Amino acid sequence: MCISTGEAAFSGTIVYCGRQHHPVHGLIHVLGYQNTAVNLADGPNAMLLHLPARQRLTPGNFISAGRTGDVLRRMVDAVAPVAVATDGIAWMSAEPQSVQVFDHDVYTVLLAADPTAVTAALRQVPPHRRPDLDPDLLRFYADHFPDHTIALCCFDNADAQDAKPLLLWYPPLDPDRLTLPALDSHTGAAPDLDAAVSVDHWVLFSTDQAPEGWGEPVDHPGTMRHSLRAFLPATVMGDYYGDEQKLLNGDFTISHQDLLAGDLDRVERRQPRVRRG
Repeated sequence: MCISTGEAAFSGTIVYCGRQHHPVHGLIHVLGYQNTAVNLADGPNAMLLHLPARQRLTPGNFISAGRTGDVLRRMVDAVAPVAVATDGIAWMSAEPQSVQVFDHDVYTVLLAADPTAVTAALRQVPPHRRPDLDPDLLRFYADHFPDHTIALCCFDNADAQDAKPLLLWYPPLDPDRLTLPALDSHTGAAPDLDAAVSVDHWVLFSTDQAPEGWGEPVDHPGTMRHSLRAFLPATVMGDYYGDEQKLLNGDFTISHQDLLAGDLDRVERRQPRVRRG
C-alpha cells in the first residue's frame, strides 16, 4: 500500500486529500497518510511519498497531529456507514541544499526536489533510522516524478507501530486534480508498473467549495488545536478499496469537478509518466 526502502508489510492504509483556501497559504491541498507498518527488513526502513507540490517544501509544510492521533480515523468513521465497495475504476496512462532533513513524530524525514540527491543526505539520519537505499528506486522517482517533491520518512523497528498520521500541506501542481500517492512496492525495489497489486485503502477527499449537503460531517474533538483545525475539513467523501481486490499499480486521483458532483465512480487509477531525454 506504499513504497518502502526495505521489505515491509503495510495494512489499513488511510489516504486523504483536501482542497481548500487557507487564510494564510491560499489555495492548497492537504495530504493525510497513515497505515500500520511491520518492518521485515534486517535494519531500519523508510516509506517514500511523492508529492505534486508547485514549490519546494520545508518542515513548515508538515502539520503536527499533536494529541489528535485519530484525525484520519475520524474521517473514516464519517464515511464508513455510507461507503459502497468499488467494483470498477477508471484509468489514466499515465542543488547542494536540495535535501532537507528533520524529525517529525517518529520519523526522520528527507524532503528532496531531486531524488538522486537523497543518498548523500542519508548520513544526516540517525543510524538507528538510516535505511539502505536501492539507487534504482531513487532513479525511478527522478524519471517518473520530475516535478514532484519526494518525502522519505525513515523509521526504526521500535517506533513503527506508534506513528501518528502524516499531515502536510502544499500549493499543488494542479489545483483542480486531487491525487493521492498509492504506488506499491514493499521490497525496496522500484515499483512494477505492470503489476496488479492488492489494495487495503480508505481513500478520502474534501473540498471547501462543496455545496450544502455534500459529504459526511467529521466529528472533530472540541479540544483540537485551532492551528490543526484550520487544515481539516468539515465534511468528507470516500470509499474503501480492498477485500482481496487487486488494481493495476498506481495512484488514486479525481478531478475537483467530479468531486464537487459527489461522483466517486470517477476516481481514477493513474500511472506516472516517463520523462524522455
